[in-house]
Amino acid sequence: MVAGRALVVGGTLAVLHNVIMIGGDWIGVHYALSLSFSFVVLVLLGYWLHSSWTFQGAERSGTTFGRYLLVASANYPFSLAGMFVFVDLVGLSVPLAAPIVTVLMFVANLLGNRWALRAGRR
Repeated sequence: MVAGRALVVGGTLAVLHNVIMIGGDWIGVHYALSLSFSFVVLVLLGYWLHSSWTFQGAERSGTTFGRYLLVASANYPFSLAGMFVFVDLVGLSVPLAAPIVTVLMFVANLLGNRWALRAGRR
């Protein structure tokens, strides 16, 4: 059941992230700035969704938010590097690169969020 909820929340966050990235590109914002904005939005929304629904009964505290933020922060440079590789080195457009990087980061986020929220450990 957790896997299904994680897919729903992860999918929702992935779509929102890609809307922010592609929308930012569409209005002329560099992908690094769009990624920073997306990071803030998705950390706040993601913590709330994962702690309240994905991992039901997960502890909500400054400590679990800090761990969640740590996992998200660890992914940020990989996302930025992925965008750099696919956009600047390979030459893909942001609307193509953003979904590719999103898919590559999905499993790492799921595993990291499970650890951060200490799901199932009471």
